[in-house]
Amino acid sequence: MSTAAVLLRPTQAENKLLDKQKYILEAAGLIDTKAGKVTKAQILETYGKHIEAKLVNLKTGDWVDGVNADTFDQRKASRDVKTSFVPENDIASVKRVAEDAVVYLVRDEQGKLTSVILPVHGYGLWSTMYAFLALDADLNTVQSLVYYEQGETPGLGGEVQNAQWKAKWHGKKLFDEQGNIAISVTKNPAVASSEYGVDALSGATLTSNGVQHSLTFWLGKEGFASFIEKARNGGLS
Repeated sequence: MSTAAVLLRPTQAENKLLDKQKYILEAAGLIDTKAGKVTKAQILETYGKHIEAKLVNLKTGDWVDGVNADTFDQRKASRDVKTSFVPENDIASVKRVAEDAVVYLVRDEQGKLTSVILPVHGYGLWSTMYAFLALDADLNTVQSLVYYEQGETPGLGGEVQNAQWKAKWHGKKLFDEQGNIAISVTKNPAVASSEYGVDALSGATLTSNGVQHSLTFWLGKEGFASFIEKARNGGLS
């Protein structure tokens, strides 16, 4: 490997982290990427002021101490048999799941918790699609669903990153009154107009199914279910 490639590694890692932080801030509604270019200084300042990354054990729902959650490589951990598991019901085709996952706590100027951001991913038609799901402090009401990495068909499945489709998620509910996962990505207009429904992408059935399966998996018992239950019972305080 060339010396130049070795020297570039820290810069590439820094840029990758900065890009991720930008999408987290977008999911939190703290920056508007459509308004123009956001500077590195703006990202770092806003992230440092409002975002706290924490590691959670998916099986127990407890916080994991002693690890820098901002630099924790969840994808790498999911590939290591020592730090991951094979899900029993792999509806999202994730193959392996890291035992620990990063969650992002968003606070306002007074330090009050305003939202919780969960990273979710799952397979669409052509690719694994990665997103940040931002929820109100009730861990039920959706603030946003921001896809930041996907390889779906441009103009069809790639519309998961379309601003108009993203806007449809705001205010939707994930769980019904009995605590069951109720969110539905659907072609049924009656369901889509309900508090639990979002319009499926036109001409992209398998991508839409991938979004649904991603949420069903990550909100379920092999995803963030234990964390969500504990958080609702005061685990975020």
